[in-house]
Amino acid sequence: MEPRLDHQVKDAVATVVIGNPAKRNAMTAEMWRALPPLLDGLSADPAVRALVLTGEGATFCAGADISTLQGSPADAQSLAAAAEEALAAFPKPTLAAVRGHCVGGGSQLAAACDLRFAEEGALFGVTPARLGIVYPASATRRLVSLVGPATTKYLLFSGELIDAERALRTGLVDEVLPEGELDKRVAEFTRILVERSQLTQAAAKEFANGRTDRDDHWTEQARGSGDTAEGVAAFLERRRPRFTWSVPGRG
Repeated sequence: MEPRLDHQVKDAVATVVIGNPAKRNAMTAEMWRALPPLLDGLSADPAVRALVLTGEGATFCAGADISTLQGSPADAQSLAAAAEEALAAFPKPTLAAVRGHCVGGGSQLAAACDLRFAEEGALFGVTPARLGIVYPASATRRLVSLVGPATTKYLLFSGELIDAERALRTGLVDEVLPEGELDKRVAEFTRILVERSQLTQAAAKEFANGRTDRDDHWTEQARGSGDTAEGVAAFLERRRPRFTWSVPGRG
């Protein structure tokens, strides 16, 4: 089967699956190129309130397909960086569900998600030092924001793999699940996400990512959304809130 990115939308959650099992779900140039427009479409879909990125079978993603580096490594890196930035810019909550190897470009994609849940036995590594590649500045800064400069240097200097427990301790992942429990936990958590206020989530995502010029924008959005009044009313009436604000579509 050809390498591909599959996706489906169910119960307001879009699931994007990295599919290249013959090469442990390594990303080809075509897959890197396909990710930004796929994300654009899902971002604009009002039926989508959260996104899960995962890999087919027992592996998340073993990185970039090495054949993509044989021509122009700089071009290959540019494709990966563009895909990473598109994922980081996705305006709704994103979660990487990780099994097996999450290495190189796979770690780049996982780090670009808002949250990372991993199954016991998962392995993480950032491996450009094994290939003599300069890791992109944006990806390095994103890694520092997750795990701090010391762990970033450990990962980048050595290219060594770390297990899920160490990834949890360093902040690279948010939860580690026993074998067989990852899908259940991801479904449970994304169900929580889609019930919450998109207004709160979208503003929090921008602020947490360092945006400092949109305070007035979000104040106006909150004032006109009705979400606060609905949230308070639902709390007092002991019912689930019916939030109506949504991320504006592109058109």
